[in-house]
Amino acid sequence: MAISEVISNLDTKMDQSIGAFKNNLTKIRTGRASPALLESVQVDYYGSMVPLSQVANLSLLDSRTVSVQPWEKGMGAKIEKAIRESDLGLNPSSMGDLIRVPMPVMSEERRRELTKLVRNEGEGAKVAIRNLRRDANEAVKKLVKDKLASEDDQKRSEADIQRLTDRHIAEVDRLIVSKEADIMAV
Repeated sequence: MAISEVISNLDTKMDQSIGAFKNNLTKIRTGRASPALLESVQVDYYGSMVPLSQVANLSLLDSRTVSVQPWEKGMGAKIEKAIRESDLGLNPSSMGDLIRVPMPVMSEERRRELTKLVRNEGEGAKVAIRNLRRDANEAVKKLVKDKLASEDDQKRSEADIQRLTDRHIAEVDRLIVSKEADIMAV
Protein backbone atom coordinates (compact mmCIF):
# COMPACT_ATOMS: atom_id res chain seq x y z
CA MET A 1 0.00 0.00 0.00
CA ALA A 2 1.34 3.41 -0.97
CA ILE A 3 1.05 6.66 0.98
CA SER A 4 -1.43 8.02 -1.57
CA GLU A 5 -3.72 5.02 -0.89
CA VAL A 6 -3.50 5.62 2.87
CA ILE A 7 -4.52 9.27 2.37
CA SER A 8 -7.36 8.51 -0.06
CA ASN A 9 -8.70 5.80 2.31
CA LEU A 10 -8.46 8.29 5.15
CA ASP A 11 -10.45 10.90 3.22
CA THR A 12 -13.16 8.34 2.42
CA LYS A 13 -13.41 7.16 6.02
CA MET A 14 -13.55 10.73 7.36
CA ASP A 15 -16.32 11.53 4.87
CA GLN A 16 -18.19 8.47 6.15
CA SER A 17 -17.78 9.71 9.74
CA ILE A 18 -19.28 13.06 8.77
CA GLY A 19 -22.11 11.24 6.96
CA ALA A 20 -22.87 9.24 10.11
CA PHE A 21 -22.79 12.46 12.16
CA LYS A 22 -25.24 14.14 9.75
CA ASN A 23 -27.50 11.09 10.03
CA ASN A 24 -27.40 11.34 13.84
CA LEU A 25 -28.27 15.04 13.63
CA THR A 26 -31.42 14.33 11.62
CA LYS A 27 -32.71 12.27 14.56
CA ILE A 28 -32.44 15.26 16.91
CA ARG A 29 -35.67 17.17 16.42
CA THR A 30 -35.82 20.90 16.13
CA GLY A 31 -39.53 21.44 16.74
CA ARG A 32 -40.31 21.20 13.04
CA ALA A 33 -41.76 17.99 11.71
CA SER A 34 -39.69 15.73 9.48
CA PRO A 35 -40.43 12.22 8.21
CA ALA A 36 -36.75 11.40 8.87
CA LEU A 37 -37.52 11.69 12.59
CA LEU A 38 -39.59 8.49 12.45
CA GLU A 39 -37.12 6.44 10.38
CA SER A 40 -35.54 4.93 13.50
CA VAL A 41 -38.92 3.62 14.79
CA GLN A 42 -39.21 -0.17 14.50
CA VAL A 43 -42.63 -1.81 14.07
CA ASP A 44 -43.63 -5.43 14.75
CA TYR A 45 -44.62 -6.75 11.32
CA TYR A 46 -45.79 -10.38 11.49
CA GLY A 47 -43.21 -11.29 14.13
CA SER A 48 -40.19 -9.35 12.87
CA MET A 49 -39.14 -5.79 13.65
CA VAL A 50 -38.95 -3.58 10.53
CA PRO A 51 -38.44 0.17 10.04
CA LEU A 52 -41.64 2.21 9.97
CA SER A 53 -40.90 3.39 6.42
CA GLN A 54 -41.28 -0.24 5.19
CA VAL A 55 -44.88 -0.61 6.42
CA ALA A 56 -46.27 2.90 5.93
CA ASN A 57 -46.00 6.05 3.87
CA LEU A 58 -44.50 8.97 5.82
CA SER A 59 -45.26 12.55 4.78
CA LEU A 60 -45.78 16.04 6.16
CA LEU A 61 -49.27 17.44 6.73
CA ASP A 62 -47.90 20.81 7.83
CA SER A 63 -44.72 22.19 9.42
CA ARG A 64 -45.53 20.61 12.79
CA THR A 65 -47.31 17.36 11.87
CA VAL A 66 -46.11 14.14 10.25
CA SER A 67 -48.71 11.83 8.73
CA VAL A 68 -48.27 8.06 8.70
CA GLN A 69 -50.41 6.14 6.20
CA PRO A 70 -50.16 2.34 6.84
CA TRP A 71 -50.14 0.18 3.74
CA GLU A 72 -52.23 -2.52 5.46
CA LYS A 73 -55.45 -1.94 7.39
CA GLY A 74 -54.46 -3.86 10.55
CA MET A 75 -51.11 -2.13 11.07
CA GLY A 76 -52.46 1.19 12.41
CA ALA A 77 -52.59 0.17 16.08
CA LYS A 78 -49.12 -1.46 15.95
CA ILE A 79 -47.60 1.62 14.29
CA GLU A 80 -49.25 3.94 16.81
CA LYS A 81 -47.92 1.82 19.70
CA ALA A 82 -44.38 1.71 18.22
CA ILE A 83 -44.28 5.51 17.83
CA ARG A 84 -45.62 6.06 21.36
CA GLU A 85 -43.08 3.60 22.87
CA SER A 86 -40.11 5.02 20.96
CA ASP A 87 -37.88 7.37 22.96
CA LEU A 88 -38.85 10.32 20.77
CA GLY A 89 -41.50 11.67 23.15
CA LEU A 90 -44.24 11.75 20.50
CA ASN A 91 -47.97 11.16 20.96
CA PRO A 92 -49.63 9.93 17.73
CA SER A 93 -53.38 10.08 17.17
CA SER A 94 -55.46 7.99 14.77
CA MET A 95 -57.97 9.44 12.34
CA GLY A 96 -59.36 6.45 10.49
CA ASP A 97 -56.53 4.99 8.40
CA LEU A 98 -54.31 8.05 8.88
CA ILE A 99 -52.07 8.47 11.91
CA ARG A 100 -51.15 12.07 12.77
CA VAL A 101 -47.93 12.68 14.74
CA PRO A 102 -47.85 16.29 16.02
CA MET A 103 -44.50 17.71 17.12
CA PRO A 104 -44.79 19.15 20.63
CA VAL A 105 -43.65 22.72 21.20
CA MET A 106 -40.24 22.72 22.84
CA SER A 107 -39.45 24.64 26.00
CA GLU A 108 -36.30 26.72 26.42
CA GLU A 109 -34.90 24.10 28.82
CA ARG A 110 -35.49 21.29 26.29
CA ARG A 111 -33.79 23.34 23.56
CA ARG A 112 -30.71 23.75 25.77
CA GLU A 113 -30.65 19.99 26.46
CA LEU A 114 -30.79 19.31 22.73
CA THR A 115 -27.89 21.69 22.03
CA LYS A 116 -25.83 19.78 24.61
CA LEU A 117 -26.77 16.55 22.85
CA VAL A 118 -25.69 18.03 19.50
CA ARG A 119 -22.32 19.06 21.00
CA ASN A 120 -21.82 15.54 22.42
CA GLU A 121 -22.60 13.98 19.04
CA GLY A 122 -20.17 16.42 17.43
CA GLU A 123 -17.46 15.55 19.93
CA GLY A 124 -17.99 11.86 19.13
CA ALA A 125 -17.56 12.59 15.41
CA LYS A 126 -14.37 14.58 16.11
CA VAL A 127 -12.96 11.71 18.19
CA ALA A 128 -13.69 9.30 15.34
CA ILE A 129 -11.90 11.62 12.89
CA ARG A 130 -8.89 11.97 15.21
CA ASN A 131 -8.72 8.18 15.60
CA LEU A 132 -8.68 7.85 11.81
CA ARG A 133 -5.83 10.40 11.69
CA ARG A 134 -3.86 8.36 14.24
CA ASP A 135 -4.40 5.14 12.28
CA ALA A 136 -3.30 6.80 9.03
CA ASN A 137 -0.14 8.22 10.66
CA GLU A 138 0.68 4.76 12.05
CA ALA A 139 0.18 3.22 8.60
CA VAL A 140 2.61 5.76 7.10
CA LYS A 141 5.16 5.10 9.87
CA LYS A 142 4.89 1.39 9.11
CA LEU A 143 5.60 2.07 5.42
CA VAL A 144 8.72 4.05 6.42
CA LYS A 145 9.79 1.28 8.82
CA ASP A 146 9.36 -1.31 6.05
CA LYS A 147 11.42 0.98 3.78
CA LEU A 148 8.54 1.42 1.31
CA ALA A 149 8.59 5.20 1.82
CA SER A 150 11.19 7.78 2.83
CA GLU A 151 11.14 9.97 5.95
CA ASP A 152 10.59 13.01 3.72
CA ASP A 153 7.48 11.31 2.33
CA GLN A 154 6.39 10.66 5.92
CA LYS A 155 6.70 14.35 6.87
CA ARG A 156 4.77 15.44 3.76
CA SER A 157 2.05 12.85 4.30
CA GLU A 158 1.67 13.78 7.97
CA ALA A 159 1.09 17.39 6.90
CA ASP A 160 -1.47 16.23 4.30
CA ILE A 161 -3.20 14.02 6.88
CA GLN A 162 -3.37 16.93 9.33
CA ARG A 163 -4.89 19.20 6.64
CA LEU A 164 -7.53 16.56 5.92
CA THR A 165 -8.24 16.22 9.64
CA ASP A 166 -8.53 19.98 10.11
CA ARG A 167 -10.90 20.27 7.13
CA HIS A 168 -13.20 17.51 8.40
CA ILE A 169 -13.23 18.81 11.98
CA ALA A 170 -14.11 22.28 10.65
CA GLU A 171 -17.01 20.66 8.77
CA VAL A 172 -18.22 19.00 12.00
CA ASP A 173 -17.98 22.37 13.81
CA ARG A 174 -19.97 24.03 11.02
CA LEU A 175 -22.69 21.36 11.26
CA ILE A 176 -22.86 21.75 15.06
CA VAL A 177 -23.30 25.54 14.82
CA SER A 178 -25.94 25.14 12.11
CA LYS A 179 -27.95 22.56 14.09
CA GLU A 180 -27.72 24.59 17.32
CA ALA A 181 -29.04 27.66 15.52
CA ASP A 182 -31.85 25.50 14.10
CA ILE A 183 -32.77 24.19 17.55
CA MET A 184 -32.67 27.57 19.31
CA ALA A 185 -34.81 29.28 16.63
CA VAL A 186 -38.32 29.70 18.01
